[in-house]
Amino acid sequence: MSQVEKVSILGSDSIHVGYGIQDHIVEETLTNLKSSTYVIITDSNMEATAPYQTLSSKFEAGLKEFRPESRLFYYAVSPGENNKSRETKAQVEDFLLQKGCTRDTVIIAVGGGVVGDMIGFVAATFMRGVRVVQVPTTLLAMVDSSIGGKTAVDTPLGKNFVGAFHQPKYVFVDVSFLTTLPTRQFINGMAEVVKTAAIWNEEEFTRLENFAKTFIAVVTSDNIDLATIKDDLVKTVLESIRVKADVVSADEKESSLRNLLNFGHTIGHAIEAIVTPQALHGECVAVGMVKEAELARYWGVLSPVAVARLVNCIAAYNLPTSVGDKIFVQRIGHKRHFIQINTLLEKMAIDKKNDGSKIRTVILEAIGKCYQLKAHEVSKQDLSFVLTDETLVHPFQEETTPKENVVIPPGSKSISNRALILAALGKGTVRIKNLLHSDDTKHMLAAVAALKGAEISTEDNGDTIVVKGNGGNFITCDEQLYLGNAGTASRFLTTVASLVNVNEQSNDYTVLTGNARMQERPVGPLVNALRANGSEIEYLNNEGSLPLKIKAGKGLKGGRVELAATISSQYVSSILMCAPYAEKEVTLALVGGKPISQLYIDMTIAMMKDFGISVTRDPHEEHTYHIPKGVYSNPGVYEVESDASSATYPLAFAAMTGTSCTVPNIGSSSLQGDARFAVDVLKPMGCTVEQTSTSTTVRGPSKGSLKPLTHVDMEPMTDAFLTASVVAAIANSSVPTQITGIANQRVKECNRILAMVDELAKFGVRAEELPDGIEIYGIDYKNLKVPSLENRGVCTYDDHRVAMSFSLLAGMCPEPVLITERSCTGKTWPGWWDVLHTKFGVELEGYEEPKDLNDPALLVNKEVNGDKSIVVIGMRAAGKSTLSRWIADFMGFELIDLDTVFEQTHGDIREYIKANGWGRFRELEAGIMKEYLTKCSSRHVISTGGGIVESEESRDILKSYTKTGGIVLHLHRDLDETIVFLSSDTTRPAYVSEIKDVWARREKWYHECSNYHFYSSHCGTEEEFKKLRHSFVSYLKTITGAGLSPVPKGRSFVLSLACSDLNDIAENLEDIVAGCEAIELRVDLLKDYSPSFVADQTAVLRKFVNLPIIYTIRTKGQGGNFPDEDVQALEQLSYLGIKLGVDYLDVQLSNSEKFVKSIIEKKAFTKIIATHIDLAGLPWTRAEWDNKYNQGISLNADVIQLVGFAHAFQDNIDLEQFRANHTITPLIAFNAGEHGKLSRVLNRTLTPVTSELLSNVSGNGQLTVGEINRCFSEIGGLSRRNFYIVGNPISHSRSPQLHTAGYEKLNLPHRFSKFETDYAQKVYEEVMTKPGFGGLAVTIPLKLDIMKYVSELSESAKIIGAVNTVTPLDGQPGKFYGDNTDWYGITQSFVRHGVPSFGNSSVNGMVVGGGGTSRAAAFALHQMGCKKIYMVNRTTSKLHEIKSSLPSDFNIEVLETVDQVEAADPVSLVVSCVPADKPLDSELLNKVERILYHGKNQEKRSFVPTLLDAAYKPRVTPIMKIAEEKFGWAVVPGVEMLVNQGVLQFKVHTVFTPPYKNVYEAVVDDNV
Repeated sequence: MSQVEKVSILGSDSIHVGYGIQDHIVEETLTNLKSSTYVIITDSNMEATAPYQTLSSKFEAGLKEFRPESRLFYYAVSPGENNKSRETKAQVEDFLLQKGCTRDTVIIAVGGGVVGDMIGFVAATFMRGVRVVQVPTTLLAMVDSSIGGKTAVDTPLGKNFVGAFHQPKYVFVDVSFLTTLPTRQFINGMAEVVKTAAIWNEEEFTRLENFAKTFIAVVTSDNIDLATIKDDLVKTVLESIRVKADVVSADEKESSLRNLLNFGHTIGHAIEAIVTPQALHGECVAVGMVKEAELARYWGVLSPVAVARLVNCIAAYNLPTSVGDKIFVQRIGHKRHFIQINTLLEKMAIDKKNDGSKIRTVILEAIGKCYQLKAHEVSKQDLSFVLTDETLVHPFQEETTPKENVVIPPGSKSISNRALILAALGKGTVRIKNLLHSDDTKHMLAAVAALKGAEISTEDNGDTIVVKGNGGNFITCDEQLYLGNAGTASRFLTTVASLVNVNEQSNDYTVLTGNARMQERPVGPLVNALRANGSEIEYLNNEGSLPLKIKAGKGLKGGRVELAATISSQYVSSILMCAPYAEKEVTLALVGGKPISQLYIDMTIAMMKDFGISVTRDPHEEHTYHIPKGVYSNPGVYEVESDASSATYPLAFAAMTGTSCTVPNIGSSSLQGDARFAVDVLKPMGCTVEQTSTSTTVRGPSKGSLKPLTHVDMEPMTDAFLTASVVAAIANSSVPTQITGIANQRVKECNRILAMVDELAKFGVRAEELPDGIEIYGIDYKNLKVPSLENRGVCTYDDHRVAMSFSLLAGMCPEPVLITERSCTGKTWPGWWDVLHTKFGVELEGYEEPKDLNDPALLVNKEVNGDKSIVVIGMRAAGKSTLSRWIADFMGFELIDLDTVFEQTHGDIREYIKANGWGRFRELEAGIMKEYLTKCSSRHVISTGGGIVESEESRDILKSYTKTGGIVLHLHRDLDETIVFLSSDTTRPAYVSEIKDVWARREKWYHECSNYHFYSSHCGTEEEFKKLRHSFVSYLKTITGAGLSPVPKGRSFVLSLACSDLNDIAENLEDIVAGCEAIELRVDLLKDYSPSFVADQTAVLRKFVNLPIIYTIRTKGQGGNFPDEDVQALEQLSYLGIKLGVDYLDVQLSNSEKFVKSIIEKKAFTKIIATHIDLAGLPWTRAEWDNKYNQGISLNADVIQLVGFAHAFQDNIDLEQFRANHTITPLIAFNAGEHGKLSRVLNRTLTPVTSELLSNVSGNGQLTVGEINRCFSEIGGLSRRNFYIVGNPISHSRSPQLHTAGYEKLNLPHRFSKFETDYAQKVYEEVMTKPGFGGLAVTIPLKLDIMKYVSELSESAKIIGAVNTVTPLDGQPGKFYGDNTDWYGITQSFVRHGVPSFGNSSVNGMVVGGGGTSRAAAFALHQMGCKKIYMVNRTTSKLHEIKSSLPSDFNIEVLETVDQVEAADPVSLVVSCVPADKPLDSELLNKVERILYHGKNQEKRSFVPTLLDAAYKPRVTPIMKIAEEKFGWAVVPGVEMLVNQGVLQFKVHTVFTPPYKNVYEAVVDDNV
């Protein structure tokens, strides 16, 4: 038997820990816990594992040996947190009662935290308490939930709210059970392990820091072998248990000390409550620990070093350290938007350890020690600060600002990074003290460790970094070295990487990469110098920037090296430090002018001397250095100076506020140029400065009396110019402050000079760029403007120095100022905000930008395209020119045709190819594309030549663009049509091979290089061409994220198309989908799976139906037609759906986890329906359904679809019980088969239906919309409601016919009647308050009067100021909702007549008339995107009233005179709202005709100008006749508006969209 370690808790050695101790578990239980009945309870997942089955077998054998008279029962609960409920607990208790269990029963709970908590609670209450044994099987349960006797179940209002303290008789921790754990669960448990060490045991924490890499390597391998880390793993579990056991023994009922175990849980639980189950408990607690540690640092209790250690340790175990962590965000998906400050505070307020509503949290004092050994009350303001990355800096208050202060900044970034490089290159061990613990040095340490350059450890609770250098012997590693935005690290490591040797078990190269900004910052001069010295370095993306691929084993040749050093001194330092390891002695000559930042070069040389290498200057050649060969010898101790650049901020605070501040460890003897800031900058500005060799004190003049600096050359201290700039901003004088010598600041984390100019302007301070500096015109601080919240306050550009500088100027303002991305200060001073708060008494407040949580854009994990340029590829004649123009019109982008660009430079393409050949042409073509993607990276549509994919270079450029999130859109059309067109086109060079051969060659390249695909269906008429444009723009909205719709919330249907070719039913599609909210394309049932054919099918759908597309490929095993074994083809076809921009992609959960995750990761703006089908008839009471639902949730599916098979009516009842308990994610759930029809009727979301118009109506219980509505009505689910049209006169209204036609077609039981009156009160009393009232259609004269009887108004009703639709508010008896659908009638009438969505293009509209409908018309034109809306009328006074009452962003202009009409921009859309029963006033007609004339003749127009007349009688009105016959405008009759507004009104009333054809015919039947 394996060794068993026993841990005492509450005076009993009841916790037994070991590896493979199942025999011990059985023997100990049966020997010491005598009982007539033993019950082993687990969950159905654990039940199937080998360790559990072995334990069960051993129990049965042991029972025969030790307790032959006793009984043994087994019970398995459904797995998952959602089953940790009162209902499940009752089911277990019922089982125990049925089996005759009594008070002597012993329950053995085998499982994770869910089983342990719930079964422990069962034991606590069954028969008023029975004995329980915990056998935890997850790491989290072993170290946390099984220890201490806490038991509970969850409730809908929160986790663990109902429970009891009930100590187990034994806790048997068999670490070998962890072999059953998935990797993520393994890592999840480590959060609690790190927590216990962090609060109690610094020695164990240090061991965990060192164990992380080995642990992660084992648990993330394909075949986890715990035997290799068995001893370490047992110790890890054992030490964590000991901490909890000690704490529980001292405080069993959590009255004081036990609260320490909740470190990280106050915030972690609040996050978990929002993002569960997508994020696991340990993951949320990991984030909570970081935030609560930052809170302790904010209070001045915990050191920044300790916070850094905790963060690094958590990250080392692959746990998230923030809610913005990349993996965490991927897991929680759109729920990240719900993690809001107020929501988190609400969750924290109901934490069980609180004192009433006062929030309490555990504060760390050091690693291994809690502050005052208790939980502390925390203010909501302090919590809000640490919970967000944006802060409001309140005005500096004289009464709270200390008159004198001493501040010690963290270690110098420049010295820290150099010290690490030198120590790694050196031999021996060095203890580096006061090293900066920041993002930059973290990346540097990680890189050095990955390259095996040194052994790195810590001492003094992490304050001292111990580096044992390997003398410059680096070897390659598998992973890329990610350096964030660490410019210093990236430049130093570029040269270091050239010294790296080949690791035979790894790559023969090193890759350095960074974040987006780092991939823009220059490194070219350094690379050029290294290449010239023998290094092989390749740019993997943009020329001159990271990422770099550096060949290993090349080294440096040495000799003379010439380097341009006018951009960055870091290039010089990089080569200097590595030069001793070159093959020959290095002479480094700095060419191209005076080197930038000479003091940093001097710093490097001085530090090299400290590490044993002396550099000499050439006595004859300026800026030239000789570096001898050698190996650095590490000193025993190296003390890093505080950062002089960081010291400028507290010193500037004193200068600006008239107080005093001392920095005690930076003085005139400093290596750093920025140490001169106080003397050279602040003293001339009026400050009193005292500087010794080791300290600096600044006392500011009285507030508001700083003087400007006429001129200061800050070349020796360029980073400090930002601090100087904000001080100069309040140096009030007519003389500006001029700062020069800072040209290198344009290529730092951002263009800092431009950033300073732009952000100072927000404060009302004028600043201007100089060639190598900035000029600032200071103002009185009392006149500073407050940057508006609406414009997002101060932008920091993710630049630490920008953030810290503006935090000073912000406090001089009269009101709080928003600073964004505050955490960027972690690069050099992670605790800056804490110092500002605790040392300077500044009030800081967390801020969060308001969000509309109902915005569908929040449901996707991809950023909208925004201004990012779009690239278009495809064969010639695929429609690139036309569709590219449509993209440009919609997006408001410029169009660039690369073929045209080529010809402008090189002449005719045909002639060029004749003279130079295809190869040279392709080379230049690729170069042009690369150039334009760089210089036209935003707000452009780049249309390429048909053969752009022929060259590998071009293909790589296109693929790279898609990887950065750019859109490469492949356009295609029917190949035969392409051939016909190209055969007659002599304007482009002929192909050297047949067109079909060209397509066959290019097809795979087009698909490889694009991330979106659109198929242009054939257009034989102008109407079809308009439909194509409309469908294309709808597609464009989807792929750019500009038009996203949410999952329907009410009852909704999806038409499932089981057709082999949709072209056969295309003309009837609109009627077929009547009443549906989406349409399902069953790809597996198509006659052809080729990408072109599938794309054609989506094109057919888009052309004839404006509904979301659900793209489904059902395999044979799931009841479909696609081969189960062809996984690769299934993945390619699924990804094609995403490229086609479908709204929903159906993903089968029966596919492999790798397959499913691969598809979901690529989903872009397509929503995912996670589907599982079981046609064998698995009962809905089985846990497998829970597992599939939870699997869908964990994948962040937008919708989960579960399909069973009904053998009996009861299966439908069981399904409804399942549905009621699974409400986290929208659920489509029904039973197939004749017995399952009821489940289709009761399903609410996207119920699949068929249509009587389809000849091949599938069986298996499918129903039509009408059949479902009739059944639902007959069983009482859909009650008959009474609707009315109200107003006077209404005798000729067609609304009753419209609505009744919809009711009849959809089998709705409602009735629509007329109620004629002039009085709104009568409507309210006699109609709205009666039982069965469903809604109103309101017409004149009641559209205004009815508003006083409604409680809520839609946005359209508020703005238009009138209501034409009323419905009761759900769940609020006696309250009503008012809407206005007139505007929709206008927009949809335009759309149905071919007016495209014009998005950001400059289209203008006009409203004729000033009646009630004119307001709806203006609203409609604004919704369509009109840049300007003109209004004309016979009398203009009404128009000015309308203009003043509508929002200013409608951009309305009233045209009163002919001159104003002539000066107006061309108009493309007109809505006439004047009566049609008499001729137009002559003066008004004159204005209208002029507008029509200019609209028709405008130079640039992308569609036929269109006029709609809101009057629907007569069908052709006088103004329509003039517009069409005299000026060639397209016209839309008013009856169209009547129908379209009625369609939306019908939906507001019933939630269903009526069949357009039916309601249209009902309206126009007597109205032609």
